[in-house]
Amino acid sequence: METVALAEVAAVLADPSRATMCLALLDGRAWTVGELAGAARIAVSTASEHVTRLQDAGFVARAKQGRHAYVRLASPRVAELIEHLAQHAELKRPDGLRTSLRVQRLSFARSCYDHLAGTLGVALRDGMIGRGLIDVSDGLSLTDAGRAAFAGLGVELPDRPRRPMLRDCLDWTERREHLAGVAPAALLERAVTAGWLTRDQQRAVRVLPGAEEPFATLGVDLATLRAMRAS
Repeated sequence: METVALAEVAAVLADPSRATMCLALLDGRAWTVGELAGAARIAVSTASEHVTRLQDAGFVARAKQGRHAYVRLASPRVAELIEHLAQHAELKRPDGLRTSLRVQRLSFARSCYDHLAGTLGVALRDGMIGRGLIDVSDGLSLTDAGRAAFAGLGVELPDRPRRPMLRDCLDWTERREHLAGVAPAALLERAVTAGWLTRDQQRAVRVLPGAEEPFATLGVDLATLRAMRAS
């Protein structure tokens, strides 16, 4: 039965339009059906049918706000599945300068659904552990110092999150773990709104000069990371 289930999941993503829509949703935002239709270059009616198929398969969820209906990925786990499939497909493409440069940008810093990944994401995990901001003695948890550091940076954390505050997520380029969960998602949101980072629709993250001090607080030396990247 597992073989049948796997084949059914694969069939959902086998359609190029549905795959394009899922890739668009990897940016973590909620999209309208019309926006997804534009991304996939198909009619809105066709996009609506695809969204229904994706919803039935558990890939996306619909949400209404006022008169508007939005679509987003059903969970971070779904996002990780699509992320890894997308990167596998990226690596299977013929080599070329444009592809190579894009992979390099994604390797250094990118968003993995709603949190940081790549070299920067892994360095963030290492830095926070090294600074004593994360305790790894019994899983992953923010220490009091970690919560204070986040508060000092203006990163707001919910009191009773519905998903883990911190968990490991295997990074496809670094082959090591970066941080996922509520806290890293809140950090990325804060970093973008504060102008420390920007991210594009292909999920590449650009590190801006304003990121130096806040990331140093979290144990990340951005100058060293850049030097390692250039070498």
